[in-house]
Amino acid sequence: MRQTKNGSVLEVDIHGMTASEAKRGLEQLLTRADKTVSEIRVIHGYNSGQVLRDMVRKQLKHPRIAAKLISLNPGETRILLK
Repeated sequence: MRQTKNGSVLEVDIHGMTASEAKRGLEQLLTRADKTVSEIRVIHGYNSGQVLRDMVRKQLKHPRIAAKLISLNPGETRILLK
C-alpha cells in the first residue's frame, strides 16, 4: 500500500492487494491517521479493481469516516474524515 501525503490529503494506492488485505490496511490507516488528515483518496483502479472498489465503497466502515465520495475518476474513491 503506497501512501503519499499532500497537505491534508493522504493518497493511498491499493492496487495488487486482496480485498481483505486492503480493508485491514485501510482500517489501520484510519485509526493511525493524525488529526491534520481530512481526506483519504483511495486509488483502487476500475478495470480489474471492481472488488477493491466495492469493498471501499460498501464494506469499509470506521468511526472516523464522515462521508465517501465517488470521484470523477472511476478508479478512485474519496473518504472524508471527521
